[in-house]
Amino acid sequence: HIQDPASQRLTWNKPPKSVLVIKKIRDASLLQPFKELCVYLTEENNMIVYVEKKVLEDPAIANDENFGPVKKKFCTFREDYDDISNQIDFIICLGGDGTLLYASSLFQGSVPPVMAFHLGSLGFLTPFNFENFQSQVTQVIEGNAALVLRSRLKVKVVKEHREKSSVQNGIEENGVVSANLEKEVGKQIMQYQVLNEVVVDRGPSSYLSNVDVFLDGHLITTVQGDGVIVSTPTGSTAYAAAAGASMIHPNVPAIMITPICPHSLSFRPIVVPAGVELKIMLSPDARNTAWVSFDGRKRQEICHGDSISITTSCYPLPSICFRDPVSDWFESLAECLHWNVRKKQNNFAVEEEE
Repeated sequence: HIQDPASQRLTWNKPPKSVLVIKKIRDASLLQPFKELCVYLTEENNMIVYVEKKVLEDPAIANDENFGPVKKKFCTFREDYDDISNQIDFIICLGGDGTLLYASSLFQGSVPPVMAFHLGSLGFLTPFNFENFQSQVTQVIEGNAALVLRSRLKVKVVKEHREKSSVQNGIEENGVVSANLEKEVGKQIMQYQVLNEVVVDRGPSSYLSNVDVFLDGHLITTVQGDGVIVSTPTGSTAYAAAAGASMIHPNVPAIMITPICPHSLSFRPIVVPAGVELKIMLSPDARNTAWVSFDGRKRQEICHGDSISITTSCYPLPSICFRDPVSDWFESLAECLHWNVRKKQNNFAVEEEE
């Protein structure tokens, strides 16, 4: 039995009490919608509202005396310092697609349902308009909405960690003769949950990137070019689409591998099953290092001996739909990417019979 995407619905075990409001920073046009939404949530629905501390430091909010009573009710947090993952029932995003990616990064485990309002420049992942936000938010609180589970990638970066010891004339500080000026002090391991894509590129180097891609332990290819994109179906309409990949509906269980400007005409983008484990490493004979980023953030250098392991995460992002998963996706293709927009071919004029 293949599940119908439209069968995924939002249902609450108990009425939601807390909501995280994510607002795009440094965007004056979002101040009024943000204030209206927060007043509606706190006063009309008696919700506990969580807001990032740096949002409230905006002078237009900090100096607004009328907004003061509402602001005092907020619970605040700081990214990378406070863990709020177990305190949020659902999330509301105000901004563009980057706002949803940021919300995803805050939850490295299970993610609450996300309701995203289109107030940014693109809006492919943000299906809601803010004009009738009261009725739409009420529907979500009542549990009357369709869901699409957007798969994420679980990424593990393992770095060989070396440090130089203080050596003079081949003798360390403790008097022990040292044959090697560098010593192994273990490995550094970092993990990320990625909604769009992992990008490995050549960074500032003028040489081609030269990285090996393994699938379930088997070397499948070496990427020589500007780099490679490993993306989710959600990320297939982002950087991968610009690099020539197919656009895949978020309900399709898959991982996409897309080369960036490959130095081979036959290197085409491929789609592999969700659940396989990909591993990316610098080729042993690579001239230079590579650089990696995760949804455009946490950019870092990858050296010889380092590895990037990627597989499908067991923690998807539940995105609340405006209508349903299929209608929303094709609406986004038409509105945001102008997919297959062209003038229609004229029909033949029917000649009247004499």
